[in-house]
Amino acid sequence: MTERVKKRRQGRPTDEGVGREKVIATARRLLEELPPAQVSLSLIAREANVDPALIRYYFQDRTNLLLIVVQDMLARPAGDSRTVETGFSGDARKSFADRIKGLHRFIRSAKYMQRLMIDELAEAKSAEVRKSHREINLRAIEAYKNFMDSDDGQELRQVDPLFLYLTTVGIFDFFVSAQSLVRAVTPPDTNLEELSEDFEKFVLDLLLNGLRRR
Repeated sequence: MTERVKKRRQGRPTDEGVGREKVIATARRLLEELPPAQVSLSLIAREANVDPALIRYYFQDRTNLLLIVVQDMLARPAGDSRTVETGFSGDARKSFADRIKGLHRFIRSAKYMQRLMIDELAEAKSAEVRKSHREINLRAIEAYKNFMDSDDGQELRQVDPLFLYLTTVGIFDFFVSAQSLVRAVTPPDTNLEELSEDFEKFVLDLLLNGLRRR
């Protein structure tokens, strides 16, 4: 085999589907465990047991890979969480409650998601990546708008869907990302899992009472 043929084959996948999915799954696992800045291509390659050149072959660069991982997280959330792009149906209060619970569980399963979205995608050099990031958020806002429109003021008062989206994401993201603060202001023997469930109930009650039509 000539040196030229060897070079042409270097970095090319032997099984594109399996290799690509393995890289995405590995990157997702790492991004669920570590701050995005710590998740380098070399770390992903080492954990996936692949050559870094193979990652560049599939995704061109780290930013494109991160965008694909975010899309995978939203499309296939951990556990039984509903994604931030899921619409609403049926009873307005129940639908809203289901969505809030799903959002909370999603953020708990991907606690660095907002840092990933803001630090890596919103500030990306690629205009295409920034556009995709914007579209992801606009779809989520549109879902809240559709929910308000479907209720049509029957049970809940009409509010700005942008503010509702920012509020719900912000509340749960801070609770998850500020765990050191939560630990500092609660008794040492506090069960954080139980506290998280209580916090979810508190937020849901707060939001539903705030939205309830008077």
